[in-house]
Amino acid sequence: QVQLVESGGGLVQAGGSLRLSCAASVRAFTRYAMGWFRQAPGKEREFVAAISWSGGSTYYADSVKGRFTISRDNAKNTVYLQMNSLKPEDTAVYYCNAVVLATMSGFFGSWGQGTQVTVSS
Repeated sequence: QVQLVESGGGLVQAGGSLRLSCAASVRAFTRYAMGWFRQAPGKEREFVAAISWSGGSTYYADSVKGRFTISRDNAKNTVYLQMNSLKPEDTAVYYCNAVVLATMSGFFGSWGQGTQVTVSS
């Protein structure tokens, strides 16, 4: 089964930074584009960022472009999300998953528990 474990979330003031990590099993990580999604209370889960398997291509939602940076370390089976200049509207539970690049949607049906990011003003 797919194993995805998100970490690195926390409480931060607006303008601050956080780095999220997603540790994945080999089967979940290898040869897949990976990405981050987030879900705020009362809202649907939305795409945040994605990175190709090789790391050569990255994609970002307009709302985070220029502030967030996605990266991956295949040797460590880990994908990261560096979040800078955080805004209160970034508050959400952040999840990682394989990404279907054609639609920027999650590929695996099972999602992890996510990591909570709370940005105060």
